[in-house]
Amino acid sequence: MFKNFFAVFAARNREFFRDKAYWSWNVIFPVMLIVAFTLVFSEGERDLYKVAVYPALPASATGFLETDYVQFYAVDDLAQAKARVARHQTAMLIDFEAGHYFVNEQAGAGYILEKILQASDEHALTQQTLSGRELRYVDWVLPGILSMNMMFACLFGVGYVIVRYRKNGVLKRLKATPLTAFEFLTAQIASRLWLILGLTTVVFLGARLALDLTMNGSHLTLLLLFALGATSLISMGLIIASRTASEELADGLLNVLSWPMMLLSGVWFSMDSAHPVLQKLALLLPLTHITEGARAVMLDGASLLSIADHLLYLSVFTVVFLTFGSWLFRWDQG
Repeated sequence: MFKNFFAVFAARNREFFRDKAYWSWNVIFPVMLIVAFTLVFSEGERDLYKVAVYPALPASATGFLETDYVQFYAVDDLAQAKARVARHQTAMLIDFEAGHYFVNEQAGAGYILEKILQASDEHALTQQTLSGRELRYVDWVLPGILSMNMMFACLFGVGYVIVRYRKNGVLKRLKATPLTAFEFLTAQIASRLWLILGLTTVVFLGARLALDLTMNGSHLTLLLLFALGATSLISMGLIIASRTASEELADGLLNVLSWPMMLLSGVWFSMDSAHPVLQKLALLLPLTHITEGARAVMLDGASLLSIADHLLYLSVFTVVFLTFGSWLFRWDQG
């Protein structure tokens, strides 16, 4: 069994490294995105002010809450909201339950909003100050870029490749050998997993050293999250690869999976102020849990226990999709 497994595993690795254009792009593309966002968003704070309100927005806006050009949104996690103010992600936090408002004493946006608040009718609120290093957009977006790059590499690296094997008759020839479907699929998954983790590690370390990126959590916790996340995405690609015989159809189906995930999983922008239905839909996507878990580890220093909900979802997702994909798998086009 292991002899067959390692033979397919080694063959898939050689095929990957011989395609220099493909694996080079997996390194160059995320680096280009990180550099581009660093240059584009190096101007400092954006014009739009964000104010978090805990525990909910009032039914009717009055006074300060009527201020134009300010985005007000409700939050249900006070500690997380305070952390966003400390990192300059949110200009102000209003806690109506305790009668406080929080601003970062080092943020100009908080100072301006505080003056507007004091001139309005919410005089019952008392000031609480927070402090912390400003979180650059590149710090915030990096976990999303790493997760997105993993998604494309997993979906297309397994789904598209196996479909190509089937179309070219490679799977039909392998079927005549002692190789079992389980050995073939596990070898494909293992090969893709270690290659993706290796490339992601290279990009992460290079970006951190070159751009002084924020990393407050454990590297091992982040590695475990990415390993489990990559396995869940590979299992999703396996569903497409299990029976599809056309490369064109596979390409379309994989794009149907990847683009909604990229848009709804908080890769480029926060989903905090999105419609509640979209927020719930995003929680069904594995990329959401990878991205949010990675941000929690890198920006908030979250422990393994703190991201247990993300790990549990990815584990269940992986088991269900791997089982279903293996059951659907067939060698030929018939």
